[in-house]
Parts: sequence; C-alpha cells; structure tokens
Amino acid sequence: MSELLETLREKFGAGAVVTGDQVSARATSYWDPSPMRALAIVRPKTTAEVSKLLGLCYAVGQNVVTHGGLTGCVQGTQSEGQDIVLSMERMNAVEEVDTISHTLTVQAGAILEQVQNKVAEEGMFLPLDLGARGSCTIGGNIATNAGGINVIRYGMARALVLGLEAVLPDGTILSSMNKMLKNNAGFDLKQLFVGTEGALGVITRAIIRLQPQSTTRNTALAALPDFAAVPKLLNHLKSTVGSSLSAFEAMWGDYFSAVTEPGWHSPPMDRTHPYYILFECDGSDPARDDARFMEVVEQAFEDGIILDAVLPKSEAERKAVWSIRDDFEAIISVKPVFLYDVSLPITAMEAYVADVREKLDALLPTNKLYVLGHVGDGNLHFFVQAHTDAEGARELSDRSIYEPLVAYGGSVSAEHGIGFEKKDWLSQSRSEQEIAVMRQLKNTFDPKHILNAGVVVD
Repeated sequence: MSELLETLREKFGAGAVVTGDQVSARATSYWDPSPMRALAIVRPKTTAEVSKLLGLCYAVGQNVVTHGGLTGCVQGTQSEGQDIVLSMERMNAVEEVDTISHTLTVQAGAILEQVQNKVAEEGMFLPLDLGARGSCTIGGNIATNAGGINVIRYGMARALVLGLEAVLPDGTILSSMNKMLKNNAGFDLKQLFVGTEGALGVITRAIIRLQPQSTTRNTALAALPDFAAVPKLLNHLKSTVGSSLSAFEAMWGDYFSAVTEPGWHSPPMDRTHPYYILFECDGSDPARDDARFMEVVEQAFEDGIILDAVLPKSEAERKAVWSIRDDFEAIISVKPVFLYDVSLPITAMEAYVADVREKLDALLPTNKLYVLGHVGDGNLHFFVQAHTDAEGARELSDRSIYEPLVAYGGSVSAEHGIGFEKKDWLSQSRSEQEIAVMRQLKNTFDPKHILNAGVVVD
C-alpha cells in the first residue's frame, strides 16, 4: 500500500493526495458525521488524471470509491480503511454555457447551485433542482439520475443529459460529448452511466440541456381538506395551466407542523390542516400569466379543492415558503432518523401511507412518521424518527416502509438509488433476470470489481 501511495504522490503531486488525519477530519457524508475512512483521497483535475488513477488502481486490484458532494442518502459512497477515494472536488469548472444551442458543458465535480447561478447569469435556466443544491454535484446527480422539484415538467437528470464523458474502471476514456438532440448512431452508451451509481465508470464531464429563463413565476402554498383533493388539484392545474406547471410538492400535515414549530420556519398559514401542496408555474407571458394563475387558484377555492392558500409576493417570500419544503432540519435533528424514498401511483398513496403507519406502530411503537414528496411524479419521501437506540430499529423501520409497497407495485427507490442501504430490497422492485443483467454489466465493465465495489449489486 505504501508503494501505491508513493506512486500516486509522484504522479499527481503531494497536494492531490490526502492521507491520515486529513482523511478522518472529513465526515463520511452529509447524513453520517462519523470520520471518513480511506487509505487516501486522490483529487484529480482532469479526465486524463482520472484515467491515470483508475489505470494504476486497476493494475494492482485496488478498490476505488468515487466521491462527489456526499449528499447521497443510500450509503453509495461508503468507503473503508483500505479504499482509495476518488474525489471530484477539483473538477468543478463550468466550461461553456451555449445560449444558441441551449447547452451546458460542465465538469462532474461542479456544485449544482453554483452551476445554476452561472447559467442564470447567461440568461438561461437549468431545470435540475433539488434541496441539496448547495452541496450536491452534477456528476453525482447524473450518476444517481436525480429527480427533484421540476421533474413533473422537465423530467429527471437522464432527460437532460445530451453528452457524457466517463472513465471505465481500467482507465479507458469513453467520450460522447454530444450537443445534438438527435443522435441515433448505434447504442446510446451514455445511458449506461446515468443512474448506475458509479458502478460502471466515473463520470467526468457532461453536456446538459438548458431552457430559456421564464419571464414569469407564480407560486402558491395551499392547504387541502383530505388526500382526495391532492389528485383533484393536480388534474385541475394540468387542465388549466398545462405545461407551465413546473412543481407540485405535497407535505402531510405532520411534516408541515414539525418544520414550522417555534424556533424553525415561520408558518404562513394554519398548521393543523391534513395536507399542504406547494405548486409553481413558469411562463413567458407577463401580461397574462399572473392573472391566469390567480384565476386558477380562485377556481380551486370555489370547487372546494383548496381550503386556504398563500401566494408569495416577492422572491424572499417565495424562498421562505420553499424552505418549509426543502429544510427538514427540525426533523432530522432528532436521532436516530431514517430517510426513505419510494415511488408508486398517486391513486395508491393514501392507502399505502396508512399501511406504513400501521406497520410502524406495530413493529416500532416509539416511532414518529413524517411524509412529503414530489407527488406529481409519484415520489414519496419518509422520515422515521425511531425514538429508540435499540438494536434492530432500522431493520424494523425498513420492513415497515418496503414490505407494504409490494401490494401497490411500487419501487423501493424513486430517485435516491440503491447504494449499499437498499441492496437487500432490490429484488422487491427488480426481477431475478433484471438483477442478473445488472451483474453481467458490472462484470463486463469492471471484471475486477474495483470501482464502487458492492454498490447496487455484488
């Protein structure tokens, strides 16, 4: 191992190789504050350097774990004491914002929020957006096929990627940096690296679709009387504002109440309603969009779909309303807490959540459950506060979330991936044949299993 470290220092420079106390000074992830464990952290600056690193490690069978912003929720970046961590932190450049072709060329280690701001400076809009925007990286977003708040209109990360550059475990550079919307020349190889959690290769650069900036943005936080009103409101919006609907976020009453407790977010309305929906429309007709949005909200009142609503009148008010949805520190500050993301049809959500509550109360009576999600695209997030440190609490919580999901044909992962955390539950959402093909792909791309070993499949 010492020989490999010396080789890495020689090839990349001492400043690019972090060892010892400098490794353990870092947290394992956003969700796990315990000291990071690794033989070394190597921080390349270019795709060529990533290739050189992987080639050296492949030759000696050295395990490598890729790190981006470390905001992932499924232990997909977990490293051990003898692993090399490949950190993308120095590959963070926005190479080009092309306002003619509406594309962004960016390195994988770039922080999402910084990229959003750079794109906005050029008069463009990057549709990819999620609560971890201040820490997560573009490469990590693509590797996990991130969703977020704008999926209902623009799709997940996969839908935004036009071109990709990745390095295979043996150091081979596979570059398909394509700006074209249409390229049907053979296999679309970039898709092999989108959503596969770094198990097949390391994403280093990408070309992403952009949109023109909207000239209007209207936001509303609405209180609803029951879950039946949730799909009614969604259908009402789709039939009136149509494709301008960019976000439709649901918060169950328990969640809304918890994050607006004294000392946390200021509640903009009564905190006792059973459901809250935060929805947003982007448009390009200032003369009409604002009035039309108000008409649509008023019609929902008249139809009894909405009980109360708040419409932010400034960007500061808008951000304050969105922070209720995005900032759940009030909930995760109570340890231990377990986070889940699942997907299922919206028509099954009410019954499924009821099943989860019943099973949790039976298996883990001390629990408190909080629910929210991107309901418009069938995605729910759960926070389970265990209120016990008893061994096995996590297993009981997992069973309560995943076992009832079978009856509704849902998926154990909507947008967070599988990592190590959900491997035991993958077979609930994928067939034996599908998992066998996943293993075949892993064995083909990484026959020595050095890259993100054990993530998703063995």
